[in-house]
Order: sequence, then structure tokens, then C-alpha cells
Amino acid sequence: MANTRKEIQSSDDLSRRDFIKTTAAVSVATMLGTQSGAFAQGSDKIKVGLIGCGGRGTGAAKDCLNAHPGVEIVAMGDAFQDRLDDSMNSIKKDFPERIKVTPETSFTGFDAYKKVLASDVSLVILATPPHFRPEHLEAAVKAGKHVFMEKPVAVDPVGIRSVIASAQIAEEKKLGIVAGTQRRHQAHYVDLLKRVQDGEIGEVVGGQCYWNMGGLWVKHKKPEWSDMEWQIRNWLYFTWLSGDHITEQHVHNIDIINWATGSPPVKCMGMGGRQVRTGPEYGNIFDHFAIEFEYPNGVRVMSMCRQTPGCAGRVSEKIVGTKGYVYTDGGTGYLQKGDSRYEPGESPNPYVQEHKDLIESIHAGKPLNEAKRVAESTMCAIMGRMSAYTGRELSWKWVMNSSKLNLSPEKYEFGDLPVRPIAVPGQTELI
Repeated sequence: MANTRKEIQSSDDLSRRDFIKTTAAVSVATMLGTQSGAFAQGSDKIKVGLIGCGGRGTGAAKDCLNAHPGVEIVAMGDAFQDRLDDSMNSIKKDFPERIKVTPETSFTGFDAYKKVLASDVSLVILATPPHFRPEHLEAAVKAGKHVFMEKPVAVDPVGIRSVIASAQIAEEKKLGIVAGTQRRHQAHYVDLLKRVQDGEIGEVVGGQCYWNMGGLWVKHKKPEWSDMEWQIRNWLYFTWLSGDHITEQHVHNIDIINWATGSPPVKCMGMGGRQVRTGPEYGNIFDHFAIEFEYPNGVRVMSMCRQTPGCAGRVSEKIVGTKGYVYTDGGTGYLQKGDSRYEPGESPNPYVQEHKDLIESIHAGKPLNEAKRVAESTMCAIMGRMSAYTGRELSWKWVMNSSKLNLSPEKYEFGDLPVRPIAVPGQTELI
């Protein structure tokens, strides 16, 4: 975390979000009980619960509804009543016959996720600020629910370990988990990355990835808001909630590089800072990062991201091989070998496709489980942030296995919550 004091409580405190202790495998027969609902019985109705009713949660719910005609939203939960109400009204406007939420299945507060999971749902959408993802995923898997979860899936190494442990339990319970890394479900990415893996550009030797853009929304603190409420409503700008924008946003591009190389990096060195977004409304995150990731066999990838109004934008990836290269971005892509260029066809809406793929995989009895993969990509972004915050070169092995960084607050209640200091490379402690 961006501070000069301890970024983590003592090891005794890790139990609050320490990773799940693996238990004996749960039988398939148990998984296919009432908690698996429509999927287990082959019904055309799929009861979905939404946990996190902000803009992305609302959008994900609509994408899920567009993905399958049998989807119904039957329970919703959020920390705040106004966000729940706004989300419900938005979904009702587009899908008036398929939102079945009642006052009895609408929940607010920090424990709203527990109440959604206790409702008659077979699939849940996890779309709260990323800090809460490990705890919510753990609870969803324990409850026997299939999961669509937004990226990133954690903000610190302790959270990543929790997600990986939940992924294993979900695998044992035959539960589906798909993440909001929609490029993994986007036709031109799937086509081009398969060609990379098939060796069409030869051996991968390097690459670049970027998410450079302007500014985003910001919430100024209102007098009636406590520190906790303001930080959650303004979650993009606090590392404990978003993981900083390298984690919250640039993870998409880093994930493509992991896909192309077939492995997470072995180490990284990064830099970054806070030059433009310096006001208190921007919390304690940086506004730019540049990270060099080194992958196995000496493959080096330059990663760059910034959120700076008035500057040139670039959101793309380039994978360089010994025989050519592949360029990709959210709308297009191509494979270049000498004077020959291959361009794939158009892609269906990937935000809908990822839900469709999840639902179809569950119906087929072969549920997708992307949790470990997205956890590793998220950890790459976290590792890059930690390197930039501290000024240290970091190894994947150390971050994954030894770092004790846990950004959780001491308690979850709407009250005082001082903003942690902004990181100073060379001074911020590595934990």
C-alpha cells in the first residue's frame, strides 16, 4: 500500500482475509442439489443474483440477460440503497419482465452479499469494488453458486492466494467461474492468440502492452458521508479498494501477454508516479506506471498505463515473434509476417459472449473455471504496482509465495478511515 507505515497488520490478523484452507472434495451429488438450481435440472430459467450494483454490476447484469433468454435477476445487494435502486430501475427499463427482485430479495450493507447468496439463486455476479472479491468469491463457492466475477479479482497477494484456493474448491465442486476479462471471449483475440500459440509468428521474444487514456469519474466527498462511505463510493482512487489503475484497468492488457507467453512473468521492475491527479479527491493512487516484465527464456515485455487528461491515448497489445508479430486492441487486430497480413473477422459483443460461454459450459456439464488464470494476471499487475511503489525489482516467486501485503481495513463500518499516505519509491516499505 502507498504508505510509509506498516501496510499490513500482524500475521495473526491475516485470518480476516487469509486464503481458504482446502477441505475434502465435495461430491458432485452434493453440488447438484438445490443450490445449483436451474443448471442442475436443465430448466430454461436461470436465477441470478447481483452483488455490487454500480455501473459495471448493472452492465454485467444486462449482459447476462442478453446472453440467455432464461436468465432472471431475482436478488440484488449493494452497500448503498441508492445504488441498488438506480441499478434496479435501469435493468427494469431494459428487461421489465425478467427482473424478479422484490423488497425481500433486495439487500444493503456490508453483509448484503451473504443475503444474496442465501437467496434462491444458482449464479451470482460479483461486481463490488475489487477489494471485496476474494471474500465474496470464497462465500459464493462455499454456497455452491456458479460465478461471474469482474476483474481484477484482488488488490494484494493475500487476496490472490484466497482466490486461487477458491478456484481449486470450485473445481472440485464442478462450479463455473468466468471473469470479466472479456478479451478471452472476443473472437479476434481468440483467433490471433491461437495462431501465436500454434507458432505462426515463431517463438515469442518480446512485446508491449498499453492502457493510456484520459481521466475518469471522481466522487467528491459530501458532508454527510463518512470516510468509509466516501472511499467506497470513490473507490477507483484508493489502493485498498481498486488496487490502483494498473490493477483495476491495465490487467486486461497484461492478461493478453500472459496468454501469449503461456506463463506469468518471473520478475519485474517498474516506476510510476502522481503528477497530474494530485488533489485529495484522487485518494492515494498513481496516475502513471511503466513496468518491464521479464518472462521465461528472457522474454521482455514493456507495460505502460496512465490516466491523464489531454494526453495521447493507446489501448493495445503487440506480441513479437521470430517470424512476425501480432497486434491486438479492443476492436481489431492482425498478424503480420513480412509483407503478408492476416486479419480476422468481426467479433460478437464480448461482454455478452463471456456470460454466454459460462452458461453454455455449465449446461454442458463442463463448467469453465477461469479463476486461477485471472488471479495470476491480477497478481502481475499487483506485482508491477508494488515494484513502482517501492522502487524495488520483484520476483514472481516472492510476491506469490512470501509477500504478506494485506490492504484490508481494521474493520468494516461506516466511520472514520484515514487515507493511507501516497507511496514514495525508495521509501515505501516492501511487505
